[in-house]
Amino acid sequence: MRFSSKRRIALAIASLLLFSTTPALANPKKPTIAQIEAAKKLEAEAKKAADAAAARLAKANLTLRQLIAVANTARVRYEAARAELARATSEADAAAAAYQEALKQVKAAHDAIGRLATNAYIMGGGFTDFDSLLHSDGPQDLMDRLSTLDSLGEQNTQALFRFKAAEDAAREAKKLADAAEERQRVATAKVAAAKAEADAARDAQQKEVDRLQKIQDQVLKELNAARAKRVTLEQQRQLALLEEANATIAQGTAIYTKIWPDIGFKGRSTSRSTPEMRAEAVAFAKKQVLARKPYIWGDEGPNAFDCSGLVYAAYRAAGLSWPNWDRLNSSLYFSYTKHVPIKDLVPGDLLFYSYKGTVNTIHHITIYAGNGMMWEANSKGKGLLFSNIYSIKGLMPYGGRV
Repeated sequence: MRFSSKRRIALAIASLLLFSTTPALANPKKPTIAQIEAAKKLEAEAKKAADAAAARLAKANLTLRQLIAVANTARVRYEAARAELARATSEADAAAAAYQEALKQVKAAHDAIGRLATNAYIMGGGFTDFDSLLHSDGPQDLMDRLSTLDSLGEQNTQALFRFKAAEDAAREAKKLADAAEERQRVATAKVAAAKAEADAARDAQQKEVDRLQKIQDQVLKELNAARAKRVTLEQQRQLALLEEANATIAQGTAIYTKIWPDIGFKGRSTSRSTPEMRAEAVAFAKKQVLARKPYIWGDEGPNAFDCSGLVYAAYRAAGLSWPNWDRLNSSLYFSYTKHVPIKDLVPGDLLFYSYKGTVNTIHHITIYAGNGMMWEANSKGKGLLFSNIYSIKGLMPYGGRV
């Protein structure tokens, strides 16, 4: 089965993380040069993958810019379509109003003709020149009838003309209104289409942005994980080597004092643990000692410990975790705990031993058990012990309350 570069990196990271939690006898926590080189190789592969992803990102960014241009063009078309729709709507409204006005004129002309017809009926049946001769009561009456007939004829002609003109105007207005309504319909459809295009372009643009962000986040996550693992391994090895070097020097140094004087040491102003945590840490250390676990440089359990590894594992088991609690060496634990005079120690406080009475020459750390006794991971030869706090010379004047 063939794996992608990303899959190989993920498996390598998982392997390194697995190595860091396997039994200490098989893999001491003081990282080897081979482990660090493997971590560097992993980091280099992650960097290579990141560079390749950066090239893909550059290409994808070009696509993104093209999508942005498409979206902007679609937006312009959408705005133009909206303006066209506004004009068409205004024209349609005006044409409809003109049509309604024309209908009013048609109705007015129609009403005028109706009134003429009604008057003719009231004046007696027919209303012609022959009727006037037959029904006149003399010359004067005939003249009056003919005069009225002329007048009504002229009004009738005018009324018919106005009615026809109004009907023509109404038909034209209806035609204009229908045309304007069609333009409005077309403009509305165009707006809908332009909006759909703009929305699609915008969605495609956002999808590409999200895709690029996801790629970038994943690549950076893998690279940072590989880099952090390499740095952690290097730091762990340096801390273990420093503690190991101090212990080796202490073995060859004549320490003439049981406890060093206070020369102005500084520590934390507060503690991070509770009495319950300290009791749990003591119980954990006691359990490891009674189980006769071996001593291995740089190890922090569960099958073997060095001195600072036992302290770290005890308080981790008691509930302290990063960023409040981390794997350090004896000197750093002295600096990062609250200083407590030896006479004020309580079970769970830490004890420190130095071959010169200075912080940078501290070579050993233990957990106070009470009544002048301590739990410790002593050395390769002695293993883990329950011993008197003065059984090792060079006790620092302060304990450390976690």
